[in-house]
Amino acid sequence: MNYSLTEEQLVVQEAAREFTQKELLPGVIERDRDMIYPKEQVRTMGELGFLGMMVNPKYGGGGMDTLSYVVAMEEISKVDSSVSVIMSVNNSLVCWGLEEYGTEEQKEKYLTKLATGEYIGAFCLSEPGAGSDATSQKTTAIDKGDHYLLNGTKNWITNGGTSQVHLVMAQSDQEKGHRGVNALIVDTSWEGVTIGAKEDKLGIRASDTHTIMYNDVKVPKENRLGKEGFGFKFAMKTLSGGRIGIAAQALGIAAGSLELATKYAQERETFGKPIYKHQAVGFKLADMETQIEAARMLVYRAAQMKDKGLDYTVASSMAKFYAAETAMKAAVEAVQIHGGYGYVKEYHVERLMRDAKITQIYEGTSEIQQMVISRNILKDNLYEPILF
Repeated sequence: MNYSLTEEQLVVQEAAREFTQKELLPGVIERDRDMIYPKEQVRTMGELGFLGMMVNPKYGGGGMDTLSYVVAMEEISKVDSSVSVIMSVNNSLVCWGLEEYGTEEQKEKYLTKLATGEYIGAFCLSEPGAGSDATSQKTTAIDKGDHYLLNGTKNWITNGGTSQVHLVMAQSDQEKGHRGVNALIVDTSWEGVTIGAKEDKLGIRASDTHTIMYNDVKVPKENRLGKEGFGFKFAMKTLSGGRIGIAAQALGIAAGSLELATKYAQERETFGKPIYKHQAVGFKLADMETQIEAARMLVYRAAQMKDKGLDYTVASSMAKFYAAETAMKAAVEAVQIHGGYGYVKEYHVERLMRDAKITQIYEGTSEIQQMVISRNILKDNLYEPILF
């Protein structure tokens, strides 16, 4: 595979870099500290086309490839992962899921608004008792003829408080297990949708993460995605692509950590010379650079496989697993290189370290990714539900 960026991809990279420096860097520490949702920054992202990058232009999207999206995600994540996770969910999970599996009517009604940023979407799979084991859905969608009656609770929902559209996985036939799950498009303005308090998180604090309650919400049958019982398969296929987005986010956190550590190592002097000239620091930078390049190749590979129409399930798991581990290591080392200054907010690296941790957890923990990869090695059933 060729990992060189095309001229068009380089333009996307530069546009994302300019956006981060002009729009995201100012105020990023305050937004993180006070959990301020980046409303204006998200609006600008929509105007720039970052919220529907891969969507067909006929629905208001950019019609770009996955690698262009990855490149933009990396740049934005270097500075503000709270913004990049909003972008990731809207692009990878909501827009992609709707475009791939939605009807023409669903696309016209919802996708056109999501792709331009007029609407923001949320992906509602996790529950208090159903995280890694997504088969244990307690939220129900009971068939009432012309509609489903939706009841249940979803938690850890990114964009939960600011979204206008939820893609909700709910159990319609308990006896069928995961084959009885449906995926439903829910308008957050409908009666019975309640948004819980914003979670006070370790990292990505400016993004809004909420618990969502559904109480006798009437969901029209035309808002079901795919055939009856397709919901679990829809969620798994959508998450495979979503992991590429989170891998790109982790890559950006790692690369941002290296950039800050390198700059500080050139400026800070001890024993009469810049600290990068001390082998202990220089070797840390070398390790970070090598691991980041390896992560980048895995992320690019997964993106290109997706664009070529190949099965990217394992590739996306490898990319997310390795990029997330690299993000955590790079951020910790960046704090170490900064010494005491790395422990205060002014130098940004402590925030990157806090943000890095979530990439090992959401959209499938690192352990889940290892299970997927090991099953591939052993030629076991990759789609065994418990894995996801």
